[in-house]
Amino acid sequence: MSGRNIVITGASSGLGACLAYECAKRGENVILLARNIDKLQTIQRDIQGKYHTKVFVYSLDVTNHKAVEHVFGQIFEEVTSIDVLVNNAGYGIFTEADDARIEDVKGMFDVNVYGLISCTQQVLTHMKQNKRGKIINIASQAGKLATPKSSAYAATKHAVLGYTNSLRMELKPFDVLVMAVNPGPISTNFFDVADRSGEYQKNIGKWMLKPEVVATKIADHLYTRRREINLPWYMNSVSVLYSLMPRLIEKLGGKAFYQK
Repeated sequence: MSGRNIVITGASSGLGACLAYECAKRGENVILLARNIDKLQTIQRDIQGKYHTKVFVYSLDVTNHKAVEHVFGQIFEEVTSIDVLVNNAGYGIFTEADDARIEDVKGMFDVNVYGLISCTQQVLTHMKQNKRGKIINIASQAGKLATPKSSAYAATKHAVLGYTNSLRMELKPFDVLVMAVNPGPISTNFFDVADRSGEYQKNIGKWMLKPEVVATKIADHLYTRRREINLPWYMNSVSVLYSLMPRLIEKLGGKAFYQK
């Protein structure tokens, strides 16, 4: 199963970078996309030195649809095929709903939702024609259970899950697989933007997931038919209970939901 071509957006740091290393370690060719080409090239050199696999890097702002079309056109010319697309690019800003700046809300939707859809559209025809491939969308537990001060961010992740679930059924006749990854908070630079006060990280730091752990879990299921990966298990259990008893969970959650 090794030597396939894995495209990862938002690959210059955090979970995306960890996943690039994990896939390369397993013998996969990785195509890394992000805005910061210097960081990508540093990762490229390091991976090639450690694992001697093929690494391609492209500068890409996923909010620029024309750029998305151009870069994926380059990938198909230079790499020829895409076996797995991992839509990892995304960010959040935590604030009270009435304090949220509309430009920040729009920015999150542009990256987390429209950018994800734009990248996905570039591989659909290719995968459907070949009757194989996989699309992995990095969503969030926030897409299942929204909490205070994350209304806009949670809305983007609810949208990602809605899109992912519909896409999965749409692509089933073509044997193209679709998987959602719903992690809780991950210890990355995500919170440098999401929570500049540092309070959220201070409050829940010991419960945060390690990006290497999440990356390994995703890599384990690159080619399986698993529908979702939900981490950590206890947070997903609360999300499941919330779907059944929302009023009770909101009441019991109390101050725990106000950690941001």
